[in-house]
Amino acid sequence: MGIPEIKKYCQIGPKAHSLLRSFIDRGKLSARGYHRVLKVARTIADLEKSENILYDHIAEALMYRLFQED
Repeated sequence: MGIPEIKKYCQIGPKAHSLLRSFIDRGKLSARGYHRVLKVARTIADLEKSENILYDHIAEALMYRLFQED
């Protein structure tokens, strides 16, 4: 999934965006990492048959990302 598809299919609400923004501001997430988290969150939402990416999907995707860094 490229950037145009991410923008189209990975829309998130303000609460989820704020969570991602906090990780970016603290240097825990790059622009590339941001897009990867969105793609993983989209997959999690799809597995839960959710049309929208929710805050919990973003939080779970971030958890996997942070776990991967250790």
